[in-house]
Amino acid sequence: MEVLKVENLKKSFGKKEVLKGVSLKIEKGEIVAILGPNASGKTTFIKCILGLVIPDEGTIKIKGKELKSPDYKKLLGYMPQEPHFPENLTPLELIELVSYVREEKPNYENLVKIFKLEEFMNRKIRHLSGGTKQKVNALIAFSFNPELLILDEPTVGLDPISSAKLKEEILRRKEMGVSVLLTSHIVSEVEQLADRIEFIVEGRVRLRGSVKEIKDRAKERTLERAIIKLLEEEID
Repeated sequence: MEVLKVENLKKSFGKKEVLKGVSLKIEKGEIVAILGPNASGKTTFIKCILGLVIPDEGTIKIKGKELKSPDYKKLLGYMPQEPHFPENLTPLELIELVSYVREEKPNYENLVKIFKLEEFMNRKIRHLSGGTKQKVNALIAFSFNPELLILDEPTVGLDPISSAKLKEEILRRKEMGVSVLLTSHIVSEVEQLADRIEFIVEGRVRLRGSVKEIKDRAKERTLERAIIKLLEEEID
């Protein structure tokens, strides 16, 4: 079952073409990683899906619903790379605020245990460490049982144990049928999590396939070396 369908997405800022016809499909329970160098168009692509940037051309649908549909954003869970939460709220108050806005009841008690946030739920955000804020970031994204999770560098700032717990939760959601769109600069993390990779360069998808397909095609043992080799071959 198709959860996300993006067709021929184009976006320019002034004379700068940032997206030049990007298309992407994600099936139910599939994890797709969007990779690419800095300024490749990844961030703009994600912002278009979130409705934060309006594309010049193309269509975006989540389970057949377009952005203008009132149900569109309820299907999404988003974990930004750098969360900007109201500093005067506690994580518990933040959950309640998001619940009010989404008009949905959160399901967060087990996530609090997984991320060991029990002692922090009633502390002001401004008093939390960067790593704890990132755990709260994950808590917000996962608490409303979305059909599609968009995770932007999700393990940044997390200690190794918390990072492992988060990756376990991502894979558990996949088993539940949740689809995931992931960005990460940690290639080993992508190898561990992603079913498929879409590599964007200068606003176009230059390389796509499963981790195995890409490594087999390049005849390389690691994904990082395989990507470099195939992109260099394309340039040559």
